[in-house]
Amino acid sequence: MTQIIKTSTPGKEREQLSKAIVITIRTFMRQGEPDHKTKDMVAFVILALKQISDGIDQSVAAWEKRGYWVKADKYRLEWQWAGDMSQKLQRAFSDEDWGKIAESLLETMTHFSNIKVSDRHRMGQPWMNAYKNYKNLLNK
Repeated sequence: MTQIIKTSTPGKEREQLSKAIVITIRTFMRQGEPDHKTKDMVAFVILALKQISDGIDQSVAAWEKRGYWVKADKYRLEWQWAGDMSQKLQRAFSDEDWGKIAESLLETMTHFSNIKVSDRHRMGQPWMNAYKNYKNLLNK
């Protein structure tokens, strides 16, 4: 048998999602009125934050195997906001409270203040069709 090498780690995925969230929120803040693109953007941020939150346990599993419980708990507390913010955004999104959504997105940006993304990035529009995926997840 050959060895399977996994090149995608939760840390790399978290970094990519963080950059995509920053790009999405920047674009969201430049828009005037909500439209179908806006719903895609908010849905993408909700799904990305949930995915980040879900990946934290995978990240700390190695530390817990070695008995670094304090380090693992500290890391979980450091990223706990992602799951909380995802739920907060989801509630505001279901109510279509755009003021609360904008406020929550600004709060989210404060957590990503150390992430630098060029205006000429090559990530495209990561939020494309996210609303459809979001609705599919809600219907499950």
